Amino acid sequence: MSTALLTDRYELTMIDAAIASGRHNRQSIFEVFARRLPEGRRYGIVAGTGRLLEAIEQFRFTDAELTWLKDNGVVTAATLDWLANYRFTGTIWGYAEGEAYFPNSPILVIEGTFAEAVILETLTLSVLNYDSAVASAASRMVSAADGRPLAEMGSRRASERSAVAAARAAWIAGFGASSNLEAGRRYDIPTMGTAAHAFTLLHDSEEEAFRAQVAALGSGTTLLVDTYDVTAAVDLAVRVAGTTLGAVRIDSGDLPAQVAAVRAQLDSLGAVNTKITVTNDLDEYTIAALRAAPVDSYGVGTSVVTGSGHPASGMVYKLVSRVDDEGNWVDVAKKSTAKATVAGRKYPMRTLVDGVATAETIHLDEPGPEDAGRPLLVPLITDGVTDTRYTGPAGAALARTHRAASVAELPAGAFRLSRGEPAIPTVYV
Repeated sequence: MSTALLTDRYELTMIDAAIASGRHNRQSIFEVFARRLPEGRRYGIVAGTGRLLEAIEQFRFTDAELTWLKDNGVVTAATLDWLANYRFTGTIWGYAEGEAYFPNSPILVIEGTFAEAVILETLTLSVLNYDSAVASAASRMVSAADGRPLAEMGSRRASERSAVAAARAAWIAGFGASSNLEAGRRYDIPTMGTAAHAFTLLHDSEEEAFRAQVAALGSGTTLLVDTYDVTAAVDLAVRVAGTTLGAVRIDSGDLPAQVAAVRAQLDSLGAVNTKITVTNDLDEYTIAALRAAPVDSYGVGTSVVTGSGHPASGMVYKLVSRVDDEGNWVDVAKKSTAKATVAGRKYPMRTLVDGVATAETIHLDEPGPEDAGRPLLVPLITDGVTDTRYTGPAGAALARTHRAASVAELPAGAFRLSRGEPAIPTVYV
């Protein structure tokens, strides 16, 4: 399915005018970066790279797209001819998916002609802004959970396509499962889920509902115990499933007190191995508040798929260098006070001391062997050829592993939930 019209009109009208002026084939370099992190965040997580590479592969103008553009007078005949043959033939470098990023980190560097590179702006930002927002929020939740597993279950709080993207981004950030079946099919993410309150209400009694669920799914299932009275439901759950009951789920109430009471009750009934999972509009702050409670796992919905209050990462796509008529490279930058950019291609490195990140060091010239640090850019597309290691289920798994390694380098202050500055400074050299 073509992704070519998942874009803004002005991408095509710019190309239309550039073709008319004869400048559309000037070699150019664009960069994607965020000027700042969302307020209070200490770091961000890059996500969506694998999805973006797949979307660029599908960025083709078929007869259907071209006919619509022609019928609606979007561009001229010359531009329609150019679009009909469009394939990205340039090179894209980027932070490995799952990498931590900071203000002005050049997380994507796009090299190609002006026309073939600028046309990818909206698609690129659509993917990276959302996926990185979800992954950044999810990573904070993973840290707050302190090793206890989390499941993403926010599909009903996002559009159908965003729900799959969110499940993937949360998985990369360290969540252990998702409720979304398409995410499971497409990216090999473990899926989970048993029953909602409607299942209990369907039956003539809570006992009938519990017996039906245990008969269908076995005693290792998770029973939802807060439809009516939690204490009575826990007693009933153990009586129906026995002490091998897998887990009980609590979806409401004063969670710290409720969880403690349920743990004591389960233990008194001999269900010492029965787990407790909670799912009640959780975010990183409520998860952290439950750290001392005997919670075994968390299910997070609305907060994770909306970036926990920051549903977009604020990333922008800017031209930083292009050739002139003599073929010389000219570094360019926006000069407006509030949105000024730094001209020229950049070469970022993560400066480390004893394995701990101390700075996001951005070189304005290609660094030499004497420049210490971990290089952050990897080739994603080279002369139009995509590195497929970063796509599909394998790409998501690789990003999940990389996120864990990248976050492990961050200083302890990165994991504070209170408002503060980025965990490390961004330094230009």
